[in-house]
Amino acid sequence: MVNRSSRCATTLMLPHCCTEEELEFAAKQLSCLEGFWLHGYLCHKNARLILIKNWKNLEVLRLRRAHYIKEIVQQICVHCNNFYQLMLPQSYVWDDVAYTIDSCLPKIKHLFLKGGTIERRNLVMILQCCKELVKLDVRDCFLFDESDGVILEVASHIPSFSCQGSTDIDNSEDREVHIGLCQCHAGLMHWNQEFPFDWNFMN
Repeated sequence: MVNRSSRCATTLMLPHCCTEEELEFAAKQLSCLEGFWLHGYLCHKNARLILIKNWKNLEVLRLRRAHYIKEIVQQICVHCNNFYQLMLPQSYVWDDVAYTIDSCLPKIKHLFLKGGTIERRNLVMILQCCKELVKLDVRDCFLFDESDGVILEVASHIPSFSCQGSTDIDNSEDREVHIGLCQCHAGLMHWNQEFPFDWNFMN
């Protein structure tokens, strides 16, 4: 595909079966890229292959459960002046990621976090800092409730705000289990590390 486009393709969607070599080749060859979708999971090694600095025209990025989102967003801030849409479905938006979105992408227009995990305080921070949001999709998320009055008030300026199906986890043990699993998926913790809760209650 890269060769057929004479390296002038502006949109690239890579499937689940994409190899590291294919991702690296595309990142180096498609300097005109404006939109990039990766449907598979992004591991640490892959993250280094996404050469954002080569994609100065990048406007839209979609990653799924991406490791090292923070580093990628920081690169976008430096190299991609026209960037306006970030899609991170089913991702864990922990404190550092939320802060990085706020500080590096304050003028972002579209943000999609559907099916992800984001704590209430981090969502409120994004809503307060990203004043130019036109569309924010946080449907079916965990760790905040769709009927939260504060969130709905702070989000009232956004023309298209969706949070249907999102729910908090009131039970502290269930909450810690959920966060622990998200941290494992995000590469922040490994299964052989000691979790701060007892797994036996799940048996």
